[in-house]
Amino acid sequence: MIFTSFFKALAQISDTRFRKVLMLGIVLTLVLLIAATVGFLMLIQWLTGDTTEVWLIGEVRWLDDLLGWTGFLAMIVLSIFLMIPVASAITSMFLDEVAQAVEDKHYPNLPPAQTVSIWDATRDTVNFLGILIAANTLALVLYAFMPPLMLFIFWGMNGYLLGHEYFQLAAMRRVGRTKAREMRKANRGKIWLAGTLMAVPLSVPLLNLLIPILGAATFTHVFHGLKDRTV
Repeated sequence: MIFTSFFKALAQISDTRFRKVLMLGIVLTLVLLIAATVGFLMLIQWLTGDTTEVWLIGEVRWLDDLLGWTGFLAMIVLSIFLMIPVASAITSMFLDEVAQAVEDKHYPNLPPAQTVSIWDATRDTVNFLGILIAANTLALVLYAFMPPLMLFIFWGMNGYLLGHEYFQLAAMRRVGRTKAREMRKANRGKIWLAGTLMAVPLSVPLLNLLIPILGAATFTHVFHGLKDRTV
């Protein structure tokens, strides 16, 4: 069901309405990724100063160097880690539009979706982003002690967190917050696996630009698949 959901989402790229949201999502993903990269590099400068001495290299001007000829490379490398919170933000902004496009094509007989209030949506997004950033910050300790397992820790942890958010947002439109939480807990393993399927390509530069929107579409299918099995 998980792979079927993903390939259904992938096949809908040819849909004009879906493609429009996808292109807008890619543009905003790039904007957020560039902003996050610049912010991260400015944090490095603040921590190290304008210049620092590196053994065998000499004096390094961090911000000037990283925002200059190495800026693009820095963004590509940092995107592996920064795309997780960026994907979360993009999903929160576009899930309703993506889910509606998916439902209009594949589930045309559904009644209108429930409206999620701006307050609830904003509160959920901010809370989840905080958890996501805190978890990935703490994971840096694990990466330092277990470098061979870094990618697997990254995929597993973020797969769980992204699956949580993707499914909750997709399900709330149809069954409300309480029922969405119950469904998520009852299908924790499947949702974790589906979230990991999204987290793996998020760690691949350039390919990761497509995943926030495709992930929203995939989890719309996952929700309906799980809902049909419980009816």
